[in-house]
Amino acid sequence: MAVRAAVLPAIGAPLEITGIELPEPGPGRVRVRLAAAGVCHSDLSLSDGTMRVPVPAVLGHEGAGTVVSVGEGVEHLAPGDGVILNWAPSCGRCHACSLGEVWLCANALNGAAEVYARTTDGRDLHPGLNVAAFAEETVVPASCALPLPDGIPLTDAALLGCAVLTGYGAVHHCARVLPGETVAVFGAGGVGLATLQAARIAGASTIVAVDVSPEKEELARAAGATEYVVASEQTAREIRALTGGQGVDVAIECVGRAVTIRTAWESTRRGGRTTVVGIGGKDQQVTFNALELFHWGRTLSGCVYGNSDPARDLPVLADHVRAGRLDLTALVTDRITLEDIPAAFDNMLAGKGGRALVVF
Repeated sequence: MAVRAAVLPAIGAPLEITGIELPEPGPGRVRVRLAAAGVCHSDLSLSDGTMRVPVPAVLGHEGAGTVVSVGEGVEHLAPGDGVILNWAPSCGRCHACSLGEVWLCANALNGAAEVYARTTDGRDLHPGLNVAAFAEETVVPASCALPLPDGIPLTDAALLGCAVLTGYGAVHHCARVLPGETVAVFGAGGVGLATLQAARIAGASTIVAVDVSPEKEELARAAGATEYVVASEQTAREIRALTGGQGVDVAIECVGRAVTIRTAWESTRRGGRTTVVGIGGKDQQVTFNALELFHWGRTLSGCVYGNSDPARDLPVLADHVRAGRLDLTALVTDRITLEDIPAAFDNMLAGKGGRALVVF
């Protein structure tokens, strides 16, 4: 049966809204009708070649929906179940998984190379990051479909699959923010807004949001920012002034640009932690001299998917949502249709808004 999808025909090409043919789920697979999908900057990074992906492909890796049918051997899900899509399922067998670092699973993205569907004119299609959420329906491995926690609206739950897991994990698993510490978050997009909420949940005292757009201040403060800085060459100096001249205990970079990473580093106090969440290109070279690495004693670390384990962390996030500590609706700046996804990509390029949510 044909369903509509946003297809990336080639790297650097505009998305095409067209019909695709989905197979019925084979052994170990499930078919899901999407309720909503978030438009993430990582999708843009796939479309422009920053991250490699086989094409043609259906992008979209942050979504939630309802199981339509299941293949042989699938026992934890049944038709009618609500699910959150997990774009990075861990294999449980590789070295990283054996260490409990499932977010670094060597085999998590193997499914992106598979052919999972075809265009109506017969071209093979790949799922951009395993789950192909920019479509009315998708077929995924059962490991990519996690049961929807009780009490979470299906549409809002789409955001848990990437933005919230990443932002929450950056604060709680990677930077390990402690109550009373000071935090700066660079970038007030979807992940940045989730990171601000997570810093508030962690009990951070001063929470500084940094973005190039003055228009994002209201969004950032609603998410938990106590201070807002419009990015400039003086950003690090402004942040130190807001923290008694010391710099923040933790800086979390959610942009993926060399200049932003360097500024986040310079905004962190001596002995503090700088965590890089943003995905930058190979051309984004960040430099440090040997003396400053010694003198400042800072820790610089990368953060993949918030160092999260979705099976472990989704129930925790659901508790925060039900208790009112985590507001998923505050992350959404635009609710759009499938046809609006190309325009949402343009907005991301222009640095506008927080998170666009495709509602099917």
